[in-house]
Amino acid sequence: MGNLLILASKSSARQRLLESACVPFQAISSDVSEAPIKAECLEKKLSPIETALFLARAKAEDVSKDYPDALVLGADQILSYGEIWLDKPMGCNGLETHLRQLKGRAHKLVNATVIMQSGRVVWQHQDSNTMVMRQLSDTFIESYVKEAGETACQSVGGYQIEGMGIQLFDRVDGDFFSVLGLPLLPLLGFLRSRKVIVS
Repeated sequence: MGNLLILASKSSARQRLLESACVPFQAISSDVSEAPIKAECLEKKLSPIETALFLARAKAEDVSKDYPDALVLGADQILSYGEIWLDKPMGCNGLETHLRQLKGRAHKLVNATVIMQSGRVVWQHQDSNTMVMRQLSDTFIESYVKEAGETACQSVGGYQIEGMGIQLFDRVDGDFFSVLGLPLLPLLGFLRSRKVIVS
């Protein structure tokens, strides 16, 4: 086996993706505070994808300082519709508000992934997914919030598309794995090139 891979995230969805693909890794959460970085990026009028890249790099860099020889993976997603960016919902009330804002409209879910080693970026990937949420009835929203609960609040869109969350959508254009949190196929190609997994 080659390099050690560290996931600079506490995201259970990203951890499950790597585990399901049989990728050996350690998860070490970064100490990066996202809110001030997002505020700075908004002030500088950076796009959602530029902001996601900035955040992904900051997370990887934070953990990489303590593990310079490892491949440290940072990732971030930003959900936007029009000029509005949504953060992770705060509890069940926040989740309900998110769903009411997004129902019946298309939004973008951008994903940025950065891998750092020895203080430099050795790989990065970004993509954009278009998510078209169907018109949701009040009954469905209440049912979804009750069923999904706090776990849905761990994702920026308040949906877990690998489960009941798929019922929220009429259409999803883009990479399914990226919507879940990591662009798995391009990532696996890079990890094979670095002998983290067998090629």
